[in-house]
Amino acid sequence: MRLTTKGRFAVTAIVDLGLRHGSGPITLAEISGRQKISLSYLEQLFGKLRRRGIVDSVRGPGGGYCLARDMAQLTVADIILAVDEPIDATQCGGKENCKDEEKCLTHDLWATLNQRVVEFLDSVTLQKLVDDQLARGLQVEDKPAARRAISTTPVVKPIRVNAPN
Repeated sequence: MRLTTKGRFAVTAIVDLGLRHGSGPITLAEISGRQKISLSYLEQLFGKLRRRGIVDSVRGPGGGYCLARDMAQLTVADIILAVDEPIDATQCGGKENCKDEEKCLTHDLWATLNQRVVEFLDSVTLQKLVDDQLARGLQVEDKPAARRAISTTPVVKPIRVNAPN
């Protein structure tokens, strides 16, 4: 099986989002800062995750991303497959043409491994990953209050008289 950074980063970012579920939309910049994942890479991943119905995007000030599905129903396999990460240990991609257009001697071994890996990743939910992090004592910070452009206190400006002395 070849699990690249694409799948790992997608799962990490979704766990980060899951830990903050219910506190409003989370920006990719916040996830990028906490998880040390490139912002442009997260933008690519979240585009795919949004198209696959894993996350919803909220536009405008105070916008960001939130989960589109229940954490108990979302599996690690769903996340990895949503970012087009193949879960395949066979050399031929399951086409059985590994060696000179025929099935190689170990094809069935790797195909069985694929099946077991998919079964395992499909059994691990986002809810379990979030619960595991919280049980380990991870402290999730409160979302900072949104800054408003309109002040609640009046701005007092000095009066300028434009007259000769």
